[in-house]
Amino acid sequence: MRILIVDDEPAMHDSYRRSFASAASSRDDTLSAMAADLFGDEAAEDDGEAVSFDCVHHMQGLDAVAEVERSRGGDQPFAVAFIDVRMPPGIDGKETARRIRAADPDINIVIVTGYSDFSPVEISKVAGPADKIFYIAKPFEVAEIVQTATALAHRWEADRALKVAREQLSRQVIQLEEQAAELAANEMKAIHVANHDSLTEAPNRLAFLRALGERSKQPGRFAVGMIDLDRFKLVNDTLGHLAGDELIRAICAILQETIPAGGLVARLGGDEFGLLFEAAGEQAAEMACTRVVHAISVELKVLGHSVQAAASAGVVTAGEGDNRDPIDLIRRADLALNDAKRSGRGVARLFDESMDEGVRVRRRIETGLSQAIARDELALVYQPIVAHGAFEVVGFEALLRWNTREYGPISPATFIPIAEESNLIHELGDWVLAQSLDVLKSWPGQYVSVNFSPRQFRRHNFVGYIMERCQRAEVEPQRLQIEITETAIFDDADRAAETLYRLRQMGFRIALDDFGTGYSSLYNIRKFALDALKIDRSFIDGMSREKESAAIVRSIVHLAQSLNLTVIAEGVETAAQVDLLRVAGASHLQGYHFAKPLAEPLARDMAHARFLEVEPATGTLG
Repeated sequence: MRILIVDDEPAMHDSYRRSFASAASSRDDTLSAMAADLFGDEAAEDDGEAVSFDCVHHMQGLDAVAEVERSRGGDQPFAVAFIDVRMPPGIDGKETARRIRAADPDINIVIVTGYSDFSPVEISKVAGPADKIFYIAKPFEVAEIVQTATALAHRWEADRALKVAREQLSRQVIQLEEQAAELAANEMKAIHVANHDSLTEAPNRLAFLRALGERSKQPGRFAVGMIDLDRFKLVNDTLGHLAGDELIRAICAILQETIPAGGLVARLGGDEFGLLFEAAGEQAAEMACTRVVHAISVELKVLGHSVQAAASAGVVTAGEGDNRDPIDLIRRADLALNDAKRSGRGVARLFDESMDEGVRVRRRIETGLSQAIARDELALVYQPIVAHGAFEVVGFEALLRWNTREYGPISPATFIPIAEESNLIHELGDWVLAQSLDVLKSWPGQYVSVNFSPRQFRRHNFVGYIMERCQRAEVEPQRLQIEITETAIFDDADRAAETLYRLRQMGFRIALDDFGTGYSSLYNIRKFALDALKIDRSFIDGMSREKESAAIVRSIVHLAQSLNLTVIAEGVETAAQVDLLRVAGASHLQGYHFAKPLAEPLARDMAHARFLEVEPATGTLG
């Protein structure tokens, strides 16, 4: 421990030296008692270890102050300073103590004097705090000096350790406060992200449901609107997803500008938005949504491209006595939106109960469809595909029929879309494929053509699924023709191209159904592994009446031939159509002119007969 001694009398310095020298050779037994009296039992216990002192002597206060300043700068501070009060001709002990305290706030100061011009209170005011300033009268006892120095040295050590601990704790507190502030900021950010759409910064579905739930508890009539963009997928497919995102942002801005004052606009996902606003009545709500739809129906610049925006809307209102369940309100607004889309798009529709009845019918169909296989209500019929010229039956298209116990026959045009939406399409598809492969065992060599919906085509490991079913049925891949629509392949063109390539490599036949009704072109389908194009029946039906339809059919046939694709004309019903298709160059025909869809026994007989006898003049079967 470093001890500073400041006194203008040489004799006093000698006394200090003798005192500390004797302390180094022997210890006074009363040391612990004094430490305990001054600083408590803990200090007395700590005093069990001997302290080694490094004493520095100065005759004048200014020298002592300079020494303290040097010691602080060199990181060798003093633990205790013994200071005389009267030290002419320099500064006195009071001023020395004041300057030393200013230079080193941690040092313990002991005023040693026989006579003082200042009271302890006066000195304490300038050299305090009170717990770091002490007094010893001259002449002093050796033990008194040594014990004081030892006790204060321990105290000084403890104070330094406590100071370090406090500084460390302070840093930890600051760190914790910073972490707490960061956590609070992250929490606010997380809450914002959880309740807002990242693309538009508009409230998301969660926030919309919460706002709708809160509004439902309050009095007064309000409206819930659902907005869906028309032909948004076309923008994504032709201009890319960045353009689609930009269009979504632009539409959201229009909605926020045109919604009735105080209303809420939320992006619910994809190109769908939700509206919540106050409405005096049903007509006012419908008019508000109509204004929104008209505001959206403008030409917008999207990444340098001109895009004609359009939307459809459905709206429902809720008054005091109405059902205000948020989920049901959204459901009913969705029903109105669907009705708007079925009505030709670009309009707003107000919900009415007849829409809900249509949903109940759909639910009954869905429930019945889930039990149709177990009830043995399903059946397959087969329509022949003939090669033009000799009219050879080369294959059959398998067509699904459903004859219910409660409602009688239900059209595939009704139940297939419901099966697709409800995910029952996989169960139905599995049944159709199994039945279709099974009948091939009784046919001499024809193929069966099976329709696969977009959802079936996108199922996981579609290729492996088809191959496994054929192996189980012991059917060669070339005897199965997979019919898919343009929607199935153009929704994800890259994945579809890979899937079709793998199917063709394994030997399966691939036909693109209803060609000409979607957005595809022969230029776009070059990259897909296809065997045949099936021209949609709408073009075949118009051939005899419209030059345009005949020209389209001829163009499709000639371009398909240049790509080595077979053309199958669907919906052939008259001899005149047969002749026109022969002139156009269509290689394969299918339709009522040759046969309606047949039950399996009749299809088997036709397969074994192989050739159909057709009288060209009348087009009737011989």
